[in-house]
Amino acid sequence: MTIQKLEELLRAGEGEKLDYKQELCLDTETKKKEFVKDISAIANSKGGRGYLIFGVTDKTREVVGVGKHPSEETIFQIVSTRCDPPVPLRYEEIDYYGKTVIVLTIFKSEQRPHQILQTGTFYIRRGSTTDIARKYEIASMLQDSGLVCYETTPIQHACIDDLDKNMLDRYLLRQFKKEKNSDLIILESMGFITYLNETKEFVPTAGGMLIFGKNPQRFLPSTGIRVEFNGKTSLFEGNIPTMLDNVEKFISEKAQLKNYPVNAIYEALYNAAVHRDYWDSTRETVVIIRHKSIEITNPGAIWNTDGPINMENDIYPPRRNSWLYQRLLLTDRRERFLNSPIGIRTLNDSFEAFGLKVKYINLVKKNLFKVILPGTDDIKNAARSGE
Repeated sequence: MTIQKLEELLRAGEGEKLDYKQELCLDTETKKKEFVKDISAIANSKGGRGYLIFGVTDKTREVVGVGKHPSEETIFQIVSTRCDPPVPLRYEEIDYYGKTVIVLTIFKSEQRPHQILQTGTFYIRRGSTTDIARKYEIASMLQDSGLVCYETTPIQHACIDDLDKNMLDRYLLRQFKKEKNSDLIILESMGFITYLNETKEFVPTAGGMLIFGKNPQRFLPSTGIRVEFNGKTSLFEGNIPTMLDNVEKFISEKAQLKNYPVNAIYEALYNAAVHRDYWDSTRETVVIIRHKSIEITNPGAIWNTDGPINMENDIYPPRRNSWLYQRLLLTDRRERFLNSPIGIRTLNDSFEAFGLKVKYINLVKKNLFKVILPGTDDIKNAARSGE
């Protein structure tokens, strides 16, 4: 690492992928535990490579240098024996104007999450603080690594009767030339149901429940859509296609939105259904309709950058739930998910004629993604100015 790069990191300030330490001392068990916690937390946090810099005060960012310190071999041995899987690192000693600074580069890991072997704990960074990872954060990391898939997770306490038989029949008749008694085989092959050896029966998967369930929220909390309009809140629940049908009907009946490009709201909701973090069972997708703005907030940050995102027409957002997206392409009779990239171009184009723009905000720390559409007042004012 060059001195210029080091100075750039010193100017940046601490965050999810950058931490400063004044000393590098690993002579006690407690210090070793704290050291490995910080390493694993940076590796587990979203983003590219991270850095742990020793010889710098964390508040003033003053370079004070390190004194006696453990060897590179010792550091690698501590990390490899206490993290599972081991975190990929690079060790560098930098002479910064006569003071020794040690930089540990923590490379982006394809093997997240990294666990502390002694305690079984997973850590992440929240801002500049190391914290214990929550259940949904661990599950999300496992899905990103391809170790688990939310949609194919069995719903243990559900049964086949919790799926909407009429929807299933329409899908099966439309997609397949069926043989006698082939329904279960087809549904299992598509991942909508799975067989449990313990109970010797088929049960729905989370994905099957989201697409065909009669009442998915009974088993998958907070997967509904909450709409706030004129100070009143309406909660829509059900499987994804039915829920979207009902929300669209609700919005289409509002006089306030008569001259508004409501397709933009719908597209934002389709995007939310595909991209949301379904491991996060603490909150629904929320639509807030105001005169000054219309906001669609969804669990699941989809970029590593915190704050406003500059999304041009050719931006393809990362898709969190590929399995769900592919099945919705096949099962949604209204073909709402055929737009590529999932309605982003439609969103931008909907307001171009009015000279207005859509705002996209990624909130990494809160694990939320927000789309802010112009409000009905903006559309009225733009229409008047164009007359």
